[in-house]
Amino acid sequence: MANPIVRSRLFDDFFNDFAPGFFVKPLHGDPLPTAAQIRIDVKENNGTYTVEAEVPGVGKDDIHVSIDGSVVTVRAEIKQQDSQSSGERVLRSERYYGAVARSFQLPQDIDQSAAKARYDNGVLTLTLPKKQVSGSQRLTIE
Repeated sequence: MANPIVRSRLFDDFFNDFAPGFFVKPLHGDPLPTAAQIRIDVKENNGTYTVEAEVPGVGKDDIHVSIDGSVVTVRAEIKQQDSQSSGERVLRSERYYGAVARSFQLPQDIDQSAAKARYDNGVLTLTLPKKQVSGSQRLTIE
């Protein structure tokens, strides 16, 4: 029997990254990022984690961060609409909506009450203090 032809994913990934920006121009700005395109950097200091996430082209009010124990979720919504002035007749209207989310787990639970978020120039910076783990506690026997 002949061996089946096996395609390499190398070229698929190359053209998937290359083609949208070069061959086809998006109708409105940049295309909606996928979860893998929200790039994150996580750094650990003595008592905090610092997370930097790239979320370009999204308004500050359209970014939502949720924390559940040690799991952090970053969700972004993009809403782009054509504007119309009075006296104009719309022949074609293309609206661009979408949402993307990325979740990741940190090694230790986060103190939600002390967590902070800042968004500047397309970069979301999260300061996530570690939840203080109390040592063992001796129970009193009644």
